[in-house]
Order: sequence, then structure tokens, then C-alpha cells
Amino acid sequence: SLTKTNDIFIHLACISNEPSFELNPDLGKSINFDCFEEIVNISKKNSIKRFILASSGAVYGINDSKNITEETITNPITDYAKYKLQSEKILFNHTDDNFIGTAIRSATVCGYAPRQRLDVVVNILTNLAYNKKEISVFGGDQLRPNIHIDDVCKAYHNFIQADSRKINHNFFNLCGENHKVSEIAEIVKSCMPFNVSIKTTTSDDIRSYHLSSTKVKEILNFECEKNIKIAVNDLIHSFKTGLLPNSMDDDNYYNVKKMKNINLI
Repeated sequence: SLTKTNDIFIHLACISNEPSFELNPDLGKSINFDCFEEIVNISKKNSIKRFILASSGAVYGINDSKNITEETITNPITDYAKYKLQSEKILFNHTDDNFIGTAIRSATVCGYAPRQRLDVVVNILTNLAYNKKEISVFGGDQLRPNIHIDDVCKAYHNFIQADSRKINHNFFNLCGENHKVSEIAEIVKSCMPFNVSIKTTTSDDIRSYHLSSTKVKEILNFECEKNIKIAVNDLIHSFKTGLLPNSMDDDNYYNVKKMKNINLI
């Protein structure tokens, strides 16, 4: 949703991520892009001074580089990613000294949260490992950047307080760790209190990118504090203590299932 903090807007509203968007591309475009410039204009007219856009590392598309910085040429391969990039450009067309705009190109979020998603890579594999004792890996060589939910929250707090001169008309990668999907599976397996098997099959998901967070460290002195292992152990604790009941079946944890259930396709 769109959250107002005094004179600051944090724009989080979108159909996320690619699989959810592709269920209903017209709906995705209407929410993720068509209304975006109007939201920017309304914010500016209502004296909002800082507009923070939740963009995505997906704007880089397929890139085998071990060090994708903000200087890397973008190559979005899905409509979801393309509209994220176009939204950044719209925002920057409106920024000035009185309307500060910045975009955060985040890695995939992992770990436990009150509004839990179990359809993103670390959380998917952890759920399978804990509840099925078997991890299904599709492909495995794709590079995936991830970030712990607590670090995401800390980062946004940092951007709220940052010197406007450092962030205006600017975008930042935000990532904790980069691993192949197969490596993430091994990390998840190592955290389990019992033996877990890993089953690998082919995949047509070719998205692959490796994010560098050097810029946000150098400009804002921000560094992530939590890793994938911590996220996995947080989820294990949540499963054990009943914080995530029916984690394999409850549609509320899965965007695609939820959208189908409420007829958004």
C-alpha cells in the first residue's frame, strides 16, 4: 500500500512478483504502472517532500556478472520488471529540489513476517524442507539475490532519514546475499534438525542476476546484518511455534493461489 509518514510517501503498491503479475497482465499493468504517474502528481501537489519507490532488482534481467552495480545496463525480461523500470523514469521526471525521489532496487525478501509470503525462493525451500523433508529445485544454476525482511525495514528507515542530496533522483540496489538456487537449497538443508533430500529438475525460469550493494554502503553507510541462515532459522521457529499454521495449504501465503481464489485472473 501507499504509506504516509509526515511528508514522506513509501510506494509499495503492486502485483508482486512475476508469476503473480503474469496471471492477469492487464490487472498488473493497471496497478503497477497505469496509475503511477497520477500518484506521483498527487503526492507532489499535496506537498509530499520525499517519495520512495519500491522498485526491483529484476530490472537487470539476465546477467551473469558477479557484480551488478547501478551502472550496469538494465535488461528487464518480464512485464513486471519493465514497468518497475518505467516507473523509476516517471518518478525521476518529476523530481526537483522540493520533491525528492529515490528508487530501491531490492533483492528477493526472505524470513518471517506477520504478512507472510511462502512463494519466494528461500521461504519456499524452507517450507518444503521443514514440512516435506524434501526440497524441489527447478534448475539450480540461476543466481538469486536475497535480503532478510528485517534488513529491508532497516533500509527503508535509513532512506526516510537520509540527507536528501544523497538520494534525490537516484536509485540503489539493496541485497544481503547472492547465491545460486542450488546453493540456497544446501543452506536450507544444513539448517534443518533432520535429514532432507534435494530433488532437482529442469526449469524454464531463466531470470538470473547478482546484485552489488556497494553504492548504498558508500553513500548511506548501510549494510545488511542478517543472512539467509538467520531467515531460515526464523522460519523454522515460526513453524515449530505455530506462527505459520497450514503453511503448505493456506492460500494467504501464496499470491498466485490467492489471486485465483478471489477471481483476479
